[in-house]
Amino acid sequence: MYLVADHAVCQQAGVDLPGVVARSVAAGATVVQVRAKELPGGAFTDLAAQVCAVLPPSVPLLINDRIDVVLALRRRGLACAGAHVGQADLDVRDVRALLGDEAVIGLSAASPQQLRAAHTSAARIDYVGIGPLHSTRTKRDAPAGLGIDTVIERARGCTLPAVAIGGITPADMPALRSGGLAGAAVVSYICASADPGAATERLAAAWNAAPTWKQQR
Repeated sequence: MYLVADHAVCQQAGVDLPGVVARSVAAGATVVQVRAKELPGGAFTDLAAQVCAVLPPSVPLLINDRIDVVLALRRRGLACAGAHVGQADLDVRDVRALLGDEAVIGLSAASPQQLRAAHTSAARIDYVGIGPLHSTRTKRDAPAGLGIDTVIERARGCTLPAVAIGGITPADMPALRSGGLAGAAVVSYICASADPGAATERLAAAWNAAPTWKQQR
């Protein structure tokens, strides 16, 4: 259960992002990424610091795109596991050099060519995000949805752990887990919910009820 806590989505829904994170983690989210594309560096860092304050040590925090925010959090003595970057962001080799060997680095990689490049990258990418599964409005530049079958096919053809992202709801979770995905990254279903905890519980229950791909083989 991978929560992408998006500042713009939370703001539009009129909810407090750190509060959403706290309730979602209490209900079963196991990874949190903070995304705030419209915020300047200082405001983004302050927001991420508030998220750090509500996260238990067992739940890693990742920052979307902004490597400077990761470094600023670390300078404040706050725990930040790493970053998730896209194809148009800072090169993953530079991200690895800046954040160090122990950092968690995720990369958005939807096409077969991007997935092959991620596998062979000298940067040692920890996981890939494949999507969007469905068409989504949480990212202005997001392409059309790939669909369940394509996401599963590309995840199975990739040697790195893969998480799906893009308009995911509980109805998608069983097929994703059974199809070989390592996880599901969820934005709006949690961030725009009137009850983020209950939304997370529904997602986690749907995921946990499904067999893994290896269990079926």
